[in-house]
Amino acid sequence: MALAVLVAASLLAATGSRVGADVRRGSARADCDPAVNLATWSLARLAAQTVSVPVQAADVGAIGREVRTGYGGILLFGTSAPPSLGATLRRLQATTPQRLGLLVMTDEEGGGVLRLDNLVAAFPWARSMARTMSPAQITALARRVGAQLLAAGVTMDLAPVLDVDGRNVEPGASDPDGYRSFGGSVGVVTADGEAFARGLTEAHVVPVVKHFPGLGGSTGNTDDGAAATLPWPVLESSALHAFTSAIATGAPAVMVSNARIPGLTPLPASLSSRAITTVLRGQLGFAGLVMTDSLTAGAISAAGRTPATAAVEAIRAGADLVLLGDAGSTSADERLAVSVATAIASAVSHGALARSTLKAAAAHVLASHGVLACGA
Repeated sequence: MALAVLVAASLLAATGSRVGADVRRGSARADCDPAVNLATWSLARLAAQTVSVPVQAADVGAIGREVRTGYGGILLFGTSAPPSLGATLRRLQATTPQRLGLLVMTDEEGGGVLRLDNLVAAFPWARSMARTMSPAQITALARRVGAQLLAAGVTMDLAPVLDVDGRNVEPGASDPDGYRSFGGSVGVVTADGEAFARGLTEAHVVPVVKHFPGLGGSTGNTDDGAAATLPWPVLESSALHAFTSAIATGAPAVMVSNARIPGLTPLPASLSSRAITTVLRGQLGFAGLVMTDSLTAGAISAAGRTPATAAVEAIRAGADLVLLGDAGSTSADERLAVSVATAIASAVSHGALARSTLKAAAAHVLASHGVLACGA
């Protein structure tokens, strides 16, 4: 059974959302739910469905208004969370419009990239996993991580990292990967990354492979400013294979990086139709959820975009869900998400973004947690 099929079917119990009778990666939605007809949704509701709200895990109960509005997901920040997080998130899931649910995401990669360290037991960097564990052991570890995430109400993990990077360094300004990568071998990254994704899937948590099409060897960290990947011909012959394999085995979600790709696009990949529509959707045949890396990153502002203008550009390029970084407070996080959703709706009203494109993006977000919408 493909990873996306298993995940979509299992999220019914996790989120309380309604699931169509037939969920297949890339299939026609012949069994779409007529009660979820995107042709009848307002622009505001469609736009909100393509935006993820950043929030500190300790303050998640404060964003009830956004949940009731119908934002597509929430992204949890912080290093710890209240023991009641799972109960709070389940209550929030029940308040979504039509009880359709939403994605609850966090970055739980291992090593120094852990969010809910009081609810999810610590585990090693990807590099350490690759060095000391077999793929079967990595799957078992990820299954345990996924079970703990799901118990805490988290339905999607922004992992594994499929970047091919052999540099033996702590991730930082000069190298965004380092220990976050399973290593410098395409074969090792492919096998171990897919093993980690498999474990999350078996625990009924959606894995997100990142950072398409590969950040290994990049000129810098896109969180801090502009950066470029290795040239496109080099990526095509090496690092891209890890993503190609993951997609072929049913990866349900892909995160696109904010780096430029010399030889493919001068834009951050997350804003590039050549990267998303031509390569990811077209060349690789990916039919699942496409999300951006954080549009509050330094690489986005260095490209002359605000989060709001970048979000419009990303959806137009083929992304389905835009991610935003922590703005510093719950009220600032809420204002940021609202401003981005408003800009997306306004772009449709003014002809800068096709309504059909927005509907297709919203449909992908819903499908990623098992809701098969009609009218997309």
